[in-house]
Parts: sequence; structure tokens; C-alpha cells
Amino acid sequence: MPTFRRILHASDFSTASRGAFRKAVELAKDGRGPLLIAHVLPILPIMADTYVAATAYEELMRGQRAAAKKQLDRLVAKARAAKVRASGILLDFGVPAERIVRLARAKRADLIVMGTHGRTGFKRAILGSVAGRVVALATCPVLTVRAR
Repeated sequence: MPTFRRILHASDFSTASRGAFRKAVELAKDGRGPLLIAHVLPILPIMADTYVAATAYEELMRGQRAAAKKQLDRLVAKARAAKVRASGILLDFGVPAERIVRLARAKRADLIVMGTHGRTGFKRAILGSVAGRVVALATCPVLTVRAR
């Protein structure tokens, strides 16, 4: 198996991402390279027929950003405690798969490691698969780790 030096771990902070995080840390240690941990901020689901004042919406977005930053910082600290050179990046709102692939290209990642929920059938059709889209769009290898 080739050694991957620059690893990008895309996390949505779900239980499905935990196993992928552990694998990304392990691979970064083996390759003695940096680990970049990324999270794409989800778009707030505001109902089309609901009015939300601009100040309230901005406050919601600030809260969402602060909570995500806190979780991202925890993952970076865990990786550093495992003796891995790690850094985190919070990506602004957008299509998660596209943002992850764009970041991997910009940082010249050798490998993307991410979790998958393992949804099939109707749930996959409705909720989609970020991991599946990343696999389809990425120019580097993608390792998906299925949640237990």
C-alpha cells in the first residue's frame, strides 16, 4: 500500500466520521505527513414561507460557526495528542462534496478520508451521499470508512 503524505479528513462530526478520523490519524502517523481536518458548514434550513429577520439569521449563523469551530478544534487537539501535525479548516456554506474536492485540490492532498453512513435505497435517494459525490469528483484517492 502506498504511503500517503498529505491527508485530508472531511468530517461532519457525526458518529460516521469517528472511525474515519481514527483511520486518518493512523495514516498520517504512518506517512509522517500533515493531516488537514475540514468541516463544511451546512446551509441553515429556513422554510421558504417563514420570515427571519436578518439580525436573527446572522446570529444563528454565528452560533453555528462557533459550535463547528469548537468541535473542529477538539479534533485537531486529539490528532496532535496522537503526535500528528494537524490543522483544521472551516469551509463556508456550500455543496459539501464540491467544497471538499476543491480543498483537496488546492492543498494537493494525496488522500481524502471520510466516513459514510452506509445509507441505501430510499434514504440515500432522499438524503444523498456526500461520500459518493466526493468519490466521483475527486482527483486523488478517497478512503471511505463505514460507520458501525
